[in-house]
Formats: sequence, structure tokens, C-alpha cells
Amino acid sequence: MNPSNQIVPGLQDNQSEFNDPFFKRFQLRTAAEPLALNEQISKDYLFPTLYGNVSCAIGVFLCNRDKAQALLPHSKMKPVAMPGGKALVTFSCYEYKQVLGIAPYNEIAMTIPVMIDPMVNVPVLPMLIQKFKRFGYYVFHMPVTSKENRIRGQKIWGLPKQVETINIGIDGDTSTTEAIDAAGNHYFSLKVPTCGKKQLFDVQSNLYSRLGDQLLQSTTCFNGTFSVNKFTDRLWRNGGDDPGVLSFGEGPYGDMLRALEIEPQPFQFRYTPSMNACFDLPNPDYCAPFDFIGRPEEVTA
Repeated sequence: MNPSNQIVPGLQDNQSEFNDPFFKRFQLRTAAEPLALNEQISKDYLFPTLYGNVSCAIGVFLCNRDKAQALLPHSKMKPVAMPGGKALVTFSCYEYKQVLGIAPYNEIAMTIPVMIDPMVNVPVLPMLIQKFKRFGYYVFHMPVTSKENRIRGQKIWGLPKQVETINIGIDGDTSTTEAIDAAGNHYFSLKVPTCGKKQLFDVQSNLYSRLGDQLLQSTTCFNGTFSVNKFTDRLWRNGGDDPGVLSFGEGPYGDMLRALEIEPQPFQFRYTPSMNACFDLPNPDYCAPFDFIGRPEEVTA
């Protein structure tokens, strides 16, 4: 999907499309004030933002823990520890075919699973048990095909969104996602199998982001049946042939991803052609155990 830089007044009248029981869990509301998208257009969005009929391809890989730590904006944010000095990086590739009040768009969430100021950085378990309150995902890069959603993401959540081309397609039993930055660099490609063991996910997670001097915590939820492929032997087995499922090209974002020293062999794949999801405003009751006063903003290309 090519980038869309067009911002039109008003919201799409599509609330009738969100009739699945999943969406009935959430009480829609507006933010404290409309969001100014430019000098002429402001919009009073409904939250949480609802997403219907979403295709989702996820690749999870092991990377160097110290390199992952270096991407986090504070030393008290810790990558979830994996054996052998490793951490995890996740690439979640979305086709948002129905969005409440908004035109469809594509997006890639590049995240590091983290613990926030943990007393003990418990290895592995936060990824398996949904009981660690300080667990969540920190977004370090988020290409998106919509300028409107880049502005929303940056102004409301401080998400590092960049408007780019994101092509997502199916060839046989493989979903391929490619990201091309504004300079034309084909810097990211991910191939995810569309078949695997079927598993129903009904998940609520924390997403962490930095907005100015604050760490924000926001709730993201999704519900759908995924085809799952797990390669848990990567926890104790090093090396092996490169299966060619993940590649990085030229440009600053390709360099950033290579710096993580990501293992080319996958740890887990998930794919669904259609799920439901939502993403809420930052939690107003969340009190982070630190702030970023005196720390410079992360520099993005």
C-alpha cells in the first residue's frame, strides 16, 4: 500500500460495521479535546480505536540483549531476558481493513518485550504467563501508510510512526511484508507461513511509549484464531542455516535493525487473515517509576 498524505475533514460513518461481540466489551468515548491534525482540520475521535477484519502476520526473533537495551529510552526498562544474553524482537504486520472512523491503512509494529523497572528480570516467563503487571511491549519503530495515523500516533501516544510504503501480500502459503522508507530504501522484508497449528488468542497487553518526559502505558487487545509455528529449540540451539524469512536492506532503518544482531532463524510465527482488535488512550492512572526529565528525545531518521 502506497502512503496516503491526504487528510480530509470529518470521520468515516462506519460504526455499524463493528457488530462482533468482541467490540461490545468496550465503552466508546472521546478524548478530552479534539485532535488538531493541521491548521484547518481537527477530529473528535472515538476511543478505544476499533479494528475489524485485520490481517496480521507476526514474526518473533531472538536478538542481542545489550543491543536491545540500547534501543530503550531508559535504563530501568529491561528487555525480557532470554538464555544466552538474548532478548526478543517482534515484527507485527497489519492490514487494517476496517477502522472506526478512519480509512484503512497498513502498519508494522516493531517492538521489544520489556519489564518496567523490575526487582528481578525473570527470564522467559513474562512471555508465557499473563500475570506480570510490569510486562509489555515497547515500540521502537512503527512504519504506517497514513499521514493522519502518523500524526495521531505521535501526538497522542508518542509512537515513533513514520509514513512509508508497506506492501503485504500472499503467495501460496506465505505472507510477505515489505517496508520501503521515504527515500526509497527497501529496508525490511518478512515472510510468515500462513499455515500452522490453529490457536485462539484473546489477549490484552500493555504497550509502552515515550511522550515528552513521560512513559505512557496503553492497553491493546485482540481476538482471533492464528496459525502458529513455534521453534522453542532456539532457546538452547545456536547457529544453523538462514531460512531467508527476514532480511534488511539499505538506509538508516535497515542499519538500526542490523545493529540488533537478530538471529535469522525464527523463534515463533503467527498468522491470521482476519481478527478483531482495539487500542486505547494512554492509561490516566498509570504512574511510571521514572521519567525522562533531562534525557534527550530519541533521534529518528
